[in-house]
Amino acid sequence: MKKLFLGLLIAFVVVLAVLLFNTLRLSSKQVDPEPIEKVAISDEVFQNLSKAIQFKTISFSEDAIPDSAEFFGFHRFLEETFPLTHANLSLEKINTYSLLYKWKGSDESLKPIILMSHQDVVPVDQPTLNQWEAGPFEGKITDTHIIGRGTMDDKSTLIGVMEAVEKLLSENYQPTRTIYIASGHDEEVGGPKGAAKIAEHLKAQGVHAAMTMDEGGYIAENMVPGVDAPVAMVNLGEKGFASFRLIVETNGGHSSAPPRENTIGILAQAIVDLENNQLPYKLIPPIDSQLEYIGPELPFLTRMAFANPWLFKKQLLTGLNAHTTTAPTIINGGVKNNVIPTVAEATINFRILPGETIESVQAHIESTVSDKVRVEPVGFLTNPPKVSTVDSESYKILEKTIRSLYPGTIVVPGLLGGATDSRYFYEISEEVYRFYPMWIDSKSMERFHGIDEKISKENYKEIIQFSYHLIRNF
Repeated sequence: MKKLFLGLLIAFVVVLAVLLFNTLRLSSKQVDPEPIEKVAISDEVFQNLSKAIQFKTISFSEDAIPDSAEFFGFHRFLEETFPLTHANLSLEKINTYSLLYKWKGSDESLKPIILMSHQDVVPVDQPTLNQWEAGPFEGKITDTHIIGRGTMDDKSTLIGVMEAVEKLLSENYQPTRTIYIASGHDEEVGGPKGAAKIAEHLKAQGVHAAMTMDEGGYIAENMVPGVDAPVAMVNLGEKGFASFRLIVETNGGHSSAPPRENTIGILAQAIVDLENNQLPYKLIPPIDSQLEYIGPELPFLTRMAFANPWLFKKQLLTGLNAHTTTAPTIINGGVKNNVIPTVAEATINFRILPGETIESVQAHIESTVSDKVRVEPVGFLTNPPKVSTVDSESYKILEKTIRSLYPGTIVVPGLLGGATDSRYFYEISEEVYRFYPMWIDSKSMERFHGIDEKISKENYKEIIQFSYHLIRNF
């Protein structure tokens, strides 16, 4: 018995020593900020964003035809609002509605960069209109905010970049490397006719960029437990997107004589089985980098968990949502309250973790649900793209720019749970990152695609300031 206790004590001491060693050697990865001279930005920029919001460039569905009057009106607005940009940059319209600007650099040996955004917005649920502070397409400017659909997703980025370019041109600035500004028109429905076609066009021209940057990163306030400082999340990758329809077909019947298994019951069991048997959590890139960057900034005991994922992996990965998620989103079935339906259907949406695929998710569904359920992919589907690195020169420049503008901010690489247009650009770009300095907290997160979408005036100017300095730093 003494030997057993001695063995357990030795094992405990060894584990404790490993935990402490890993924790103590986990040092901060934050780069030192450099002095940066911020530029003056006129309040007129608020009016420009307000006007941009007033164009109802809505993507309703994958098959819907864009409203040409709204999109062409928006294009004319850009031409009138940013005359220097349109006089000095070349502009190509890709697939009628998408925009590709080229600002030619003075040194053709340098690889270009691509700054992305999108023109389209999601619709507004009509029953929610009375819950908005102002009309979603009114573009109202208050003492503190600009309100409207697109202020967060994603016209603030598009107009912010245009403002930065216009200001640089007014200063007679000439970039050394070529800069592309790419803005698709159908990101909210997958981007197959917009960003995908822009990427194909650039590939055909032989363009190979050092970096592509898109929406999908942010500065989070009070959203990381244990970290008081704001966290600038630069997302190196994103999850894939796929939906599958579960279909159950039976002979139906009268509700007074129900079979042991009826149509809706089989479907309901399939949904429950999928929710109870989700795909596993995994420690993969860039989740491992996320732990390494944020861990040193945490209190000691929490830092210990981040420094030792071999022991605390389950808790860490659950907190970071590092798995392929399962979400039932649509259900249909039944025509009358005394009739067992012959057909019932449900749509389940999956956000796919890098390393898994549309095919592997479908195989998981089919192995989980009853063989009485037919499984069919539905709508837009995309595999997760590859993950970019933190070791590139482009990441270092981006990181330094953020730290210099926001010295008190912690810059952390991460994985985006949603999908962006940037996934189409991996074949023509060495690295793809997702970040603009949009400040978010738990409350403002609800405004993405939601009610009362708005951005503060101060934050909007920061997007312009960031875009200005990022261009100069590259």
